Amino acid sequence: MKNNKLQCDKAREIPITEFLKRSGYSPVKENQHSAWYLSPIRKENDASFKVSKVLNRWYDHGIGKGGNIIDLVIEMNNNCSVSDALRILVKNIPSFSFQQQNNVVELAPEPEIQIDKILPIRHPALIKYLLQRKIDAKTASCFASQIHYSIDQKRYFALGLENVSGGWELRNPYYKNAAAPKDFSYFTTGKQLLSVTEGMFDFFSLLMLYPGLPHQSDFLVLNSVSFINRIHKMAQNYPKVGLYLDNDSAGKKATKQLLADLTNSVDMSAIYKNTKDLNQLLIARNQRQRRSVR
Repeated sequence: MKNNKLQCDKAREIPITEFLKRSGYSPVKENQHSAWYLSPIRKENDASFKVSKVLNRWYDHGIGKGGNIIDLVIEMNNNCSVSDALRILVKNIPSFSFQQQNNVVELAPEPEIQIDKILPIRHPALIKYLLQRKIDAKTASCFASQIHYSIDQKRYFALGLENVSGGWELRNPYYKNAAAPKDFSYFTTGKQLLSVTEGMFDFFSLLMLYPGLPHQSDFLVLNSVSFINRIHKMAQNYPKVGLYLDNDSAGKKATKQLLADLTNSVDMSAIYKNTKDLNQLLIARNQRQRRSVR
């Protein structure tokens, strides 16, 4: 038991980025503190799998799950045992030895996101980004803002959707992030229907597809399927809850759980059954309309 603990302690020193590289995964974007990948444990089109180089930890924003390198190997290999995970690491990185000296390295904390300014959406780059996703800027502006923020004294700007805990979901064409604390977003005008989407662009797409829906519905954006258990108390107050989650494994699993937990909920994913999510449906419809005009 003691020997196994020592092996685990040593294994956790292996850089996750090196393990992913040797496993055939390259980062979509990277800086000195972190790297973003298409998730190695599920299918996705946008990189939401983050590796902190400073902490040597990973976090999959799509499913709200993370951990150390051993946890990752277990996830990537059908929930194998810890012993099997250690054997995989030795095979994957031959130079790694459990007998090496365990050196203590002092690491600086990963810089936090600092919100500098909150403005109406007006930057041409963000408006162009919305149009590329077939979202009207006026529609998005009813709920989202233009956020200027800093990371380690470097300045950025993005679309921002505030959550119920005061944090922000941040999106621009190059980066997907969140300013802590993470939580779901909720917009209410006292309607009897609650529409639940997975992310902000699903929410904006729903508004574009059904412009009259705000007259009938309140809206909840999960921001991560890991927050489904947080919305029960709020959702139970509605006569009907429409679920518009993604048509991937994580979204389907979350939908199944919510349908079991909330007797007032209805799966609405049949509307976009041939696409991954509402935004893909919206883009596909726009492309068909352009072809028909020609």
